[in-house]
Amino acid sequence: MDKFTTLRAVAAPLPQANVDTDTIIRVERCARTPKAEMGRYAFEMIRFLPDGAEDPGFVLNREPWRAARILVCGANFGCGSSREMAVWALAGMGVRCVIAPSFGEIFFGNCFQNGVLAIRLPDGTVAELMARASDPASATFTVELERQVLNGGLRFEVEPLRKKMLLEGLDEISLTLALEPKIAAFQAADRLRRPWIYPT
Repeated sequence: MDKFTTLRAVAAPLPQANVDTDTIIRVERCARTPKAEMGRYAFEMIRFLPDGAEDPGFVLNREPWRAARILVCGANFGCGSSREMAVWALAGMGVRCVIAPSFGEIFFGNCFQNGVLAIRLPDGTVAELMARASDPASATFTVELERQVLNGGLRFEVEPLRKKMLLEGLDEISLTLALEPKIAAFQAADRLRRPWIYPT
């Protein structure tokens, strides 16, 4: 997983509330699509017309938002099913940060496990960011994870362990493996204290 330190990128406005995981990635794509190809199907139902052509009205099909790596979203983004593939799809299209007033809880957790920073901010603040992202002249945002600052002055909260995972590019398995020396030391000491619980 790539480390997340400072991200300076175009932010795209997605004002709709209750965008569910089925909208982010159709369930039919989850079974047979390799993880590395999920990005091409992100927002498929609203990104493309019935004939397969891009919908010119959808923000991610227009410049400069076509290259967006930050999404500013409506409330309850990522609600619905628990499919982790929704985050795979966003990451696959280059998204590293999602900002919203609220998220589906499982989606929120899945973001951090897959290198995507999810930021919760008050409704009014998100509305202001949405307006800024809607203007091509002001749509480039800067996210500084170490300082927990957006656009130079807007502070956001992130749990310390999740922050560490993003800064170091670790998922939960990698985080555990990084503790292997401490685990081995504990087991060696414990074997001396309680030899009867270890097979000979």
